[in-house]
Amino acid sequence: LMFGMETMSDAVKPLADVPQFQQLFVAFTNPILGVLVGAVVTAVIQSSSASVGILQALSATGAISYGAAIPIIMGQNIGTCATALISAAGANRNARRASMVHLYFNVIGVAVFLSLYCALDAIFGFAFADMQVNALGIAVVHTCFNVVATAAMLPFNKQLEKLAYLTIPEKGKKPEKIQPLDERLMTTPGLAVEQSRRVTLDMARTARTSLLAAVDIVHKYDEPTGKAVMEYEDDLDRYEDMLGTYLVHLSGKNLTVADSREVSKLLHIIGDLERIGDHAVNLAEAALEISQKKLSFTEEAREELSVVENAIYEIVQMAIGALETENYAAAARVEPLEEVVDDLTKALKKRHIDRLQAGNCTIEMGFVHSDLLTNYERIADHCSNIAVALLESRTGNFDMHGYINNLDSDEFFKEKYTEYKAKYALPAKK
Repeated sequence: LMFGMETMSDAVKPLADVPQFQQLFVAFTNPILGVLVGAVVTAVIQSSSASVGILQALSATGAISYGAAIPIIMGQNIGTCATALISAAGANRNARRASMVHLYFNVIGVAVFLSLYCALDAIFGFAFADMQVNALGIAVVHTCFNVVATAAMLPFNKQLEKLAYLTIPEKGKKPEKIQPLDERLMTTPGLAVEQSRRVTLDMARTARTSLLAAVDIVHKYDEPTGKAVMEYEDDLDRYEDMLGTYLVHLSGKNLTVADSREVSKLLHIIGDLERIGDHAVNLAEAALEISQKKLSFTEEAREELSVVENAIYEIVQMAIGALETENYAAAARVEPLEEVVDDLTKALKKRHIDRLQAGNCTIEMGFVHSDLLTNYERIADHCSNIAVALLESRTGNFDMHGYINNLDSDEFFKEKYTEYKAKYALPAKK
């Protein structure tokens, strides 16, 4: 930029002796015309730095006064908003509002600054207005405007926000909980991968919230919570569709090895997160059935279910927490707990069959009990898949079945399995 300015300055110096060129800049002392020229040129080249550089280069002719330069500089500050407005055209509402705040800030700032300048010049007659401007003078005017405008507008930031909302209203709709992924980041794959990871973590937190809420209402149904679980499932479906499409497109870009592994990991994980949401809905529906039909578990069955439900609480928190923090040590503890959950569900099904045969439980309640245990088992499986995908992402080898099959001889696995087996021991049969 500096080299270009110097080259341009040398090239335009002969224009100082051209009468038409001098008359052109005399016309720019009209503030409105000067602002329009500065705004249009800057908007066309989409670079305020280049626009200011051109003006500084032209100042080498000695034909530009402060009176002509100041309105042009004001217009350059308005013209630079074009880049943000164009960039936000295909983005979400908040991005468009941000670009409008940028525009309003500069338009209002220019209107106030230029009005004060013209009024004071008419009253006092600024001596510098007819002086020749140089590159330093242009930079000083540009800096002074932005500093003064920022200081003046800062107390009115809430009003600027309201103005942006008036320009781009919600149209009667609730704000979107799920913001769309920015397709423009595809040109910078590293940023697109990071954005995908952030949205996947939002999805994971939604899945966790949904599941824990569903487990909470199994024994005491709550209608608002049940409806919330259904809404979470809709959100998770949207997350999966949006992320799946975006990640598939992203995988076709020129990615680094690390980014390629991250994309593969996320593609493996989003399906499991969506399935956890499905199982949360199944639990909520089972809870609703229990409530509507006024069914109830025996005291023994409730105690047994509380053991497996506590294990589900821990495995979900552990798997999602490991994903959030990329904690491989925590991820390695998920599979031993998943094996314990499998053992618990098998044992509970057998105990419930014994109660049915003894006449201590109804067949209808037996179906509900079996559905709950099946969902708990599947939830643990999906948590295991998430943890294994996280662990395998370090090497890029996403052979989950091979990884799990090799755990039988792993001492850490055996130690943690024994620990969780003792922690979630079933109460003695009554």
